[in-house]
Amino acid sequence: MRKLSFLLVLTLVAAGSNAALAADTDLVPETHYTVSFDAIAHHEAHVTATFRDVPAGGSLHVTMSRSSPGRYALHEFAKNVYDVRAVDGDGRPLTVERTDPFNWEVESRGGDVMLAYTLFADRADGTYSGFDRTQAHMNMPATFMWAPDLWNAPVRVRFNRPDPSWDIATQLFETDHPDVYTAPDMAYFMDSPTVIASMSWYEWEITDGERVIPYRISLRHEGTDDEGQAFARNVEQIVRAQHRVYGEMPSYDNGSYTFIVGYTPYVHGDGMEHRNSTIVTSTNPLSSDGLSNLGTMSHEFFHQWNVERIRPRDLEPFAFTSTNQTDLLWFAEGFTSYYTDLSIHRAGLSDQADYAAGLAGRINAVLDSPGRMHRSAADMSRWAAFSDQGSFRDPMNTANTFISYYTWGSALGLGLDLALRSEYDSSVDALMRHLWESKGRTETPITSADLEAALAAVSGSRSFAREFFDRYVNGNDAMDYKALLGRAGLLLRPVAPDDWTLGGRLVGTDGGIQVRGPVLEGGPLHAAGVSVGDVITEIDGRPVSHPSYIDALLDTWDGERAFNLQVQSRGVDVVALLVPAKRTDREVVLYEDAGLDVTPEMLSLRSAWLWQLDTEH
Repeated sequence: MRKLSFLLVLTLVAAGSNAALAADTDLVPETHYTVSFDAIAHHEAHVTATFRDVPAGGSLHVTMSRSSPGRYALHEFAKNVYDVRAVDGDGRPLTVERTDPFNWEVESRGGDVMLAYTLFADRADGTYSGFDRTQAHMNMPATFMWAPDLWNAPVRVRFNRPDPSWDIATQLFETDHPDVYTAPDMAYFMDSPTVIASMSWYEWEITDGERVIPYRISLRHEGTDDEGQAFARNVEQIVRAQHRVYGEMPSYDNGSYTFIVGYTPYVHGDGMEHRNSTIVTSTNPLSSDGLSNLGTMSHEFFHQWNVERIRPRDLEPFAFTSTNQTDLLWFAEGFTSYYTDLSIHRAGLSDQADYAAGLAGRINAVLDSPGRMHRSAADMSRWAAFSDQGSFRDPMNTANTFISYYTWGSALGLGLDLALRSEYDSSVDALMRHLWESKGRTETPITSADLEAALAAVSGSRSFAREFFDRYVNGNDAMDYKALLGRAGLLLRPVAPDDWTLGGRLVGTDGGIQVRGPVLEGGPLHAAGVSVGDVITEIDGRPVSHPSYIDALLDTWDGERAFNLQVQSRGVDVVALLVPAKRTDREVVLYEDAGLDVTPEMLSLRSAWLWQLDTEH
């Protein structure tokens, strides 16, 4: 009965609503969508796709995306598509054959082909879609089937709102009908996330040369309007700080930029950049001062230059049916991550001490992770197909072989910025502006060679640029962060220089102390042959049952002798010899907070680096 009724609905669409939608585009190859949410309580949407003016004979190839803009791994959106049916322009059923998990062949008799299906979606974030009684949240590749032969054809979509009072937030182009939107082609449509929900709007304008550009935030949250206002003011400050870096805003296709933001219990944390918008979701509520949730907003907005328009050649055009690989994610994502906290500080939303403290995590990761010896920053970028929310059942040795290109790239941005400022009277700001003016403004895709040439141009030194890429991007060396930070009067120092550690996270369990956390190469447990899941049953002949026993031993350890361990490893009794190591984790503090003298040269470099906006406009 369900299939019959669904086919009846499709026939009615063919006879009525779709004809009205297409009335002004007679016999022009296009794709038209209608989306309805009658079963939104069950996380379902009904989608009708009309492919206009399809030639007779053969079949129409229709597919579902396997990846999504801003993601680099596969996500297999076809898994949530079912009840696929098709009719021709007269409402007569057409044969539909699913040729593999992602593709369908639809019989064509000439004229229009109307395909309908049900989509289940219950993960509202930047990658997937989510439908419930509070929202119709659509990431387009996760929602819409499409025909490769009509990739360059215009797209029209009608959203039948679940609640007539709900708003629509999107970068799609508006029409005279409040529920109908357009895109010039499928690539733009797929890059245009859309949310239908009850939301609040906050707007401001920025003067950019002769342009006055509107910016707006569509915000869903459970807090007060005062919290929303404070949040919007802070986002505006970040936008202005990043504008100052480049000196120019991009030319938005629809003349404006939209932040589509959801901070509710019914979303999943994510952020995704798009050409004229970004979509940001989190379960973290807003704070009264509007300072929470700013990191993702800062990161995604910086992407409108770096990656959306200063774009790696390997990602152009984006492949929706396979993984997307580039060796430049250390730059595209990593340098954007470097500017994430820096922009918040420059917007006047954190002080120098707080900003300095936040640098330690990325430095520790790069200096201490064994992954740096296995892969370069460029190699880590290529590994995104496995790390970018890719899902696998078998364990991977990522603790020892992988450093996120976000983290490593951010550390490279930090080190390079300080090196350029202290040695070449330049900066990463100058590098980003040079790339924008030479490549981004014209949207000319870039390669690693282009980046190296740009670095040579802003530093005035080809040898410096060559060494940076050879040693730190394509090699395994780490920059001298202690010396580089010292030039700005920031001290990199051990957090606990007198403390010892075994490495790994230890928990008490039946029969002893179990190793739960990662065991890093070069660490005491790894050197002793102890792995994750192993249970330490005795130390120096004494039974142990709680990590506090080890803490007490380390507090009184003389720094010389080794511990004799009895270990159970997957049913095998093992004897191991373990030697503790000094803790290596570091913190970053201002010289003056550490009681050290700060020279005028240090303060001058720091001021040029950590400038802040005047908060009054």
